Amino acid sequence: MSLTSGYLLGGRVIHAQGETGHRTGIEPVLLAAICPARPGERVLEGGLGSGAALLCLARRVPGVTGVGIERDLAQAAVARYNIEANALPIEVIEGDIAEVVPQGRFDHAITNPPWHDPAATASPDAAQDGARRAQPGLFALWAARLAAPLRHRGTLHLITGAGTVTECLAAFAQAGCGSHVITPLWPRAGRDAKLVLLGAVKGGRAPTRIAAGLVLHDEDGYTPEAQAILQGGPFA
Repeated sequence: MSLTSGYLLGGRVIHAQGETGHRTGIEPVLLAAICPARPGERVLEGGLGSGAALLCLARRVPGVTGVGIERDLAQAAVARYNIEANALPIEVIEGDIAEVVPQGRFDHAITNPPWHDPAATASPDAAQDGARRAQPGLFALWAARLAAPLRHRGTLHLITGAGTVTECLAAFAQAGCGSHVITPLWPRAGRDAKLVLLGAVKGGRAPTRIAAGLVLHDEDGYTPEAQAILQGGPFA
């Protein structure tokens, strides 16, 4: 696979990815920013891809260790390349999330799952198509598999399309994760949110909460608030 070189977190993370096929956007950077991991904790990611989310999280929070599950062997190889380039403590497990059983307990789990409508036109690139379109039952399966190794009161976060919120929250609840938090990501002020960050706590019982959210763009590009997070700042 031919790779293109790039950086995340304002140059603090070296990030290569495939020249063609599925390309990383800002989603994994935002996902890493909202995960409340602390030094010494373990984080599990479903659908590791090129490793962007765990790389950003491990760079943001020194002492965090990560384990990522990835079924696409080419993407897993890219993730390993990036992990070595950044010298970060992240393990790659090759396999389908439906079958892989990671060892040990985790404090947090994150994922940027396929969420596009399965009835939408398929991409001619099979790997890219698999990384984008959610097959029936995917959210329930992924939530269950990621929640299973979480410690009690561990957190589960994902980023997804706004149209999937109801299904994702139901999947969280079915997996034993409550205290849901919905964080809208507005493309511009006054526009409907197309993406949302969803969070839950294993064993949590608090009512569902809608957080303040984040406006991503203004007339000059990224808003100052979004730019600060993309550079490595906290998710307010």
